[in-house]
Amino acid sequence: MRVALLCHDKPGHLQIRLDTRAAHLAHIQTSGVVEMAGPFLSAEGEMTGSLIVLNVETLAQAQDWAAADPYAQAGLFAQVTITEWKKVIG
Repeated sequence: MRVALLCHDKPGHLQIRLDTRAAHLAHIQTSGVVEMAGPFLSAEGEMTGSLIVLNVETLAQAQDWAAADPYAQAGLFAQVTITEWKKVIG
């Protein structure tokens, strides 16, 4: 199943994102379940959140992946929505 994570950063937390970015990217690469990922951007081009699409067996696996994300562990996100997603185009 595919699961989309919509993650919105806390205001003023860009430095936390920058400081933990390498660990976050390593988590993406080593987990083997990420199909697509990338940051949301502000009008000024600053990263303000993340969209991550996982391919997992259960919603619980997606929740565990999200909890283990270094961004989440650093307290970067104000809100995270985890929902099943169906790929139609692309």
